[in-house]
Amino acid sequence: MVSPDRAPDRLEGKYAAMAMCWLLGNGCLFSWNSMLTVVDYYVFLFPQYHPSRILTLVYQPFALITLAILAYHEAKIDTRRRIIFGYILFFASSLLVLVLDLATSGKGGLGTFIGICVISGAFGVADANVQGGMVGDLSFMTSELIQSFLAGLAASGAITSALRLITKAAFENSKDGLRKGAVLFFAISSFFECLCVILYAFVFPKIPIVKYYRNKAASEGSKTVAADLAAGGIQTLSKEEVEKCSERFSNKQLLLQNIDYAIDMFVIYTLTLSIFPGFLSEDTGSHGLGGWYAVVLIAMYNVGDLIGRYIPLLKFFKLESRKYITAATLSRFLLVPAFYFTAKYGDQGWMIMLTSFLGLSNGYLTVCVLTAAPKGYKGPEQNALGNLLVLFLLGGIFAGATLDWLWLIGKGCF
Repeated sequence: MVSPDRAPDRLEGKYAAMAMCWLLGNGCLFSWNSMLTVVDYYVFLFPQYHPSRILTLVYQPFALITLAILAYHEAKIDTRRRIIFGYILFFASSLLVLVLDLATSGKGGLGTFIGICVISGAFGVADANVQGGMVGDLSFMTSELIQSFLAGLAASGAITSALRLITKAAFENSKDGLRKGAVLFFAISSFFECLCVILYAFVFPKIPIVKYYRNKAASEGSKTVAADLAAGGIQTLSKEEVEKCSERFSNKQLLLQNIDYAIDMFVIYTLTLSIFPGFLSEDTGSHGLGGWYAVVLIAMYNVGDLIGRYIPLLKFFKLESRKYITAATLSRFLLVPAFYFTAKYGDQGWMIMLTSFLGLSNGYLTVCVLTAAPKGYKGPEQNALGNLLVLFLLGGIFAGATLDWLWLIGKGCF
């Protein structure tokens, strides 16, 4: 049994845990990013339904409502079961996309679109279970682990974008090229989500540094880590011992103490999702790249987001001041007029640069907030705060996806 009173020598398994968190972060958004990245296929199938906007708008209420319920009951929920359920739902939903496409022979229509929307909602439920659970779980561990998980989230976007560029080029001149690329995407996605179920259930709990931090959280009164500790072969404290050290700030107190961080998360993602992916895939005009333009823009956003999540590893560039983080967050609103005038008067080079900066700033500020906020709290409080911040993150995504429709005003779409 690892002693909760001291860190393990040399933090055994730290790099293995970082690699595992990166892979699990990938799995958290790989299915959803696959759906976003093949949006050109869905725009072709359902041109009258604005799939790039509708799918995001369907996804978010399910994610938001599910996470709100989970965050409220966070202290009583078994984190292990929650996260495994989420990855299994990702796997099943990705498989259903394949089944639906094969069953309809790649034909459009309202019925098929409704089916895709239902699967999008299932992705939202899975995301709430996995992302909220993982961020909460990693919030009481070393900051490198949550940074790796967040980098994995962004890497899923970059990887799916790279795969999309490859499949688009490979199938461009073949019959049903768009469909073949999309089918390949979700076959890969299904396999990867199955892999994440295995990694989280059987490998991650046995890494020494993970066992140490979970045992430490249990010694501070956390009730959510018992199943994970058992999976790692560690005997947990008795209920009586847990009750003695279970005093902690309530969710309301934690939220009030960190309301600036919560608002920062909301604003970061409201701004980002008001532009990405809807505006970038439908409202940027005609350019020399033709059908490649939207795919390239989405790829540049994802690459920028990934790079931004690694910048805070350099201490000199990491923002830790609450005031500076808030100021940087609010300054991103200048991107709205920048995108509007670039789409209207600029060329594709400026749009690509702006899109890259949108992703870079999104990833950078996300890591700064989620690594700074939990400091100074006990394990159960850090877990709860992580869930609350992800709730505001998803709230921002929902608000941004709704505001994204404002770009269509004056285009005869209403």
